[in-house]
Amino acid sequence: MKPNAISMRKLTAGEIPAALELAWKTFSEYESPDYTPEGTEEFRKCLHDNDYLAGIEYYGAFDGEKLIGEIGIRPDRMHICFFFVDGSYHRRGIGTSLFRYLRKIYPHDTITLNSSPYGLPFYKAIGFVPTEEEKTVNGIRFTPMRDDAQETLRD
Repeated sequence: MKPNAISMRKLTAGEIPAALELAWKTFSEYESPDYTPEGTEEFRKCLHDNDYLAGIEYYGAFDGEKLIGEIGIRPDRMHICFFFVDGSYHRRGIGTSLFRYLRKIYPHDTITLNSSPYGLPFYKAIGFVPTEEEKTVNGIRFTPMRDDAQETLRD
């Protein structure tokens, strides 16, 4: 499968539960092993916290009708809250394509995120740079990062 065979678009409100389910599935498989039980529970709670979820815009990558990747951003802060690709689609350019899609919507903004240990190599590869050392808050390990509208991904 080629990355250009994947379609991308903003998710409808009815598709957000599937995006959150994808986030949990992918987190559990790839990220949770790097976290304490407290950190895993903290992430699970955020997926059900309506106050936390309010204001996030979700964009998805689809293989046909199947949601295979998602990125959630708070446009008021230009902060990515969720960025997950189904494990069976890893290393096929889906995440990079999703970020390029987001960059077309927000081409000039500085975008931030808090990278998990698992995601750090990917984020560095697409142009994010750490802004601080790794932190742990409520069991969640993360490295704050920033992307300053990198020309390399704005095709």
